[in-house]
Amino acid sequence: MTQQWLDALPDGVVVADATQTVRAINIVARRMLGAGAEVGRPLAEVMSLVDHHGVGWWESNCPYAGLGTRSGIPEQSWLLPDGQEVLVLAKLHRPGRGAPVEQVALTLRSGRGRARLDRERSDLVATVAHELRSPLTGVKGFVQAMLNRWDVLNDDQKKLMLNTVNADADRLTRLIAELLDVARLDTGRLSLYPREVDASTLARRVVDSVGAATSRPVTLDVEVDASVGEIFADPDKFTQVLTNLVENAVRHGDGHVRVGLRVLAPEAEYPGVEVRVTDEGEGIPEQLRRRVFTKFWTTQGSSAGSGLGMYLAHGLTRAHGGDLSIGDAEGGGALVSIRWPSVDRRDQVR
Repeated sequence: MTQQWLDALPDGVVVADATQTVRAINIVARRMLGAGAEVGRPLAEVMSLVDHHGVGWWESNCPYAGLGTRSGIPEQSWLLPDGQEVLVLAKLHRPGRGAPVEQVALTLRSGRGRARLDRERSDLVATVAHELRSPLTGVKGFVQAMLNRWDVLNDDQKKLMLNTVNADADRLTRLIAELLDVARLDTGRLSLYPREVDASTLARRVVDSVGAATSRPVTLDVEVDASVGEIFADPDKFTQVLTNLVENAVRHGDGHVRVGLRVLAPEAEYPGVEVRVTDEGEGIPEQLRRRVFTKFWTTQGSSAGSGLGMYLAHGLTRAHGGDLSIGDAEGGGALVSIRWPSVDRRDQVR
């Protein structure tokens, strides 16, 4: 491999021979390791990395010593001379089993990506813990109150507390189901059981269910074109998608929430049904519309919802071969549009 090719690689590369002398190094590795990182220098001097306890990479790993069956050094985190974290992976080349090492090839890459991933995981754990703790606190409080004051509570008070506990338990169950679906979407293990189902029937059930559960002063209605027929969907997943969208419209919108269904135009990419959910709220600013589909995204100051609804709606729609978009409703408010196929398009999912 020529020096030009080595310099084109995104990671740092260092190669040393049997004499423990560096024979190749690319520009990324030079930038990381400093001015002394040059061809012809001893590998021990070039790899001047230490851990958080001040122990050096060379002393810790002894690449030319150890068992004759050793073929590599797993990826490890080390500190560069300027204090930045770098991840180092080494391959030990031997002419035969038990023979001395004749070449050491190392790759170095910035640890910023892993640090960012660690922060994202920490944020995920913190968010999930918060979302689980909130309903659990309610369950614990009301159960404790009933245990301590059972004899002085009347039947109406007991029934109110039990209804609240039941609602919090339903919230927990739904959150856990959402988290499982998120994990399955992210790993490509989501199971779908699609078939031909009546879109208008499912839409009306969703609107009736959300309307009965909400206490907000909004009105909901469904408008279905006469030509709307069946779609190809897992009915539970389609119901989940539409429920999330309607609940979002009720939670963040005002006045009138409409769910409209119409057949996709003949020139559309595929046959199917368009479902449009509109509200009369402030709408979603254009610069935020892509962020809406990220996990745990909520509007500033919003305490309702897990922040998974739009992520799941987008993912489940795409898993069926459809698509979801956000726009502006006529007269103000948000418009969320689903284009759902009436044929099996799962093989078109990328």
